[in-house]
Amino acid sequence: MDPSSAAYKKARRQYLKTTKNRTKDLDAEWTPFRAAEKRYKARFPPPDLSHVLDLTSATLDAETLASGQSFYCNGVEINFLDSTSSGVGKAFAVPRVPGLVVLPSFVSPQDQRRLVRWALCDHARHPNETNLDAHYILPDEGLWNAHLSSDSPLVRTRACTPELSNTKYGSSGPRQLVSNIPVDPANFQSMLHSPKPPPAPSPTVSPASPAALITKLRWANIGWSYHWGSKQYDFTKGKGHIDNEIGAICKQAVSSVDWEEVFGQSDEEGWGDEHWRSWHETYEPDAGIVNYYQIKDTLMAHVDRSEVCATSPLVSMSLGNAAIFLIGGLTRDVEPTAILLRSGDVVIMSGPACRRAYHGVPRILEDTLPDHFSLKLDGEGFSSFSKGV
Repeated sequence: MDPSSAAYKKARRQYLKTTKNRTKDLDAEWTPFRAAEKRYKARFPPPDLSHVLDLTSATLDAETLASGQSFYCNGVEINFLDSTSSGVGKAFAVPRVPGLVVLPSFVSPQDQRRLVRWALCDHARHPNETNLDAHYILPDEGLWNAHLSSDSPLVRTRACTPELSNTKYGSSGPRQLVSNIPVDPANFQSMLHSPKPPPAPSPTVSPASPAALITKLRWANIGWSYHWGSKQYDFTKGKGHIDNEIGAICKQAVSSVDWEEVFGQSDEEGWGDEHWRSWHETYEPDAGIVNYYQIKDTLMAHVDRSEVCATSPLVSMSLGNAAIFLIGGLTRDVEPTAILLRSGDVVIMSGPACRRAYHGVPRILEDTLPDHFSLKLDGEGFSSFSKGV
């Protein structure tokens, strides 16, 4: 950031204002993960990205490419995986987080555009639940499609809709911090039958235009329904549809990895009945979330504890602006690894250590939207998407 720019000066003023009365040794109380979150989230001073792993730009010599040897990137050991047989380009494993695999530029620019269109136009609508459904009666055609229409009415709120007055909701008030117990086969039945009432609609929100609500869209459910109030899946709702292209990309990503190279030398415990040797044949995505990020949004450190199987691959695709991804260990006391994820990159979290590792996204990087999202193609109407990605 240019020190003479208005944005830099504004960030500096805000920093001085917020830290004026801060205890000098406050940061000494932060865990390593929290300190990293603070560092990359900060607007001032601008974060130093020199220690962030940028595997998309990693250049490998012929010997490493031929032998699959390890190399070091910013002091972090990286294993180059042999993906030539699958024809998907580079693939990397990060041994300090066993089971973490990064596939740079895995999704083609054309597929990225199609997936963004799907996420906004086709998926963020009934019957797929979003964060806004708790408070608003969203238009049947979806928010994005409604906002493209110049005569769309205001979106009604649930709290002010008489026909919904008899609905039984969960407790109202500020959202409570839920520390959920990890799901496993032993406690699955009790969690399956635990009450999961819908969240109470906010009585303070007002009817709003679809355009105003677009920027408040944060997530949309895929497959099995996730109940945010209990941080458990609500299997009573049945399994939602998983788009064929999304499922195909996830399966292609898992199939492209030689899991023998990732776990072949591992004696790690905690696998249960699951085993990586069968993933090429048995892996099938059945639940997920589309996360929609605005530039200043973050995803704070968390652990995925809601899945019965805590070892099978979790596939994550990045679309749009680049982001900083942090992943640590089983507690926040483990220093996290920072990875730069660009549009089209895929991350696979697999195995007992990686699937239970703390991870988050502390920063979306400004002005990193790829050019292929700015192109205006006949019949696609993508000029509107380039403003909302």
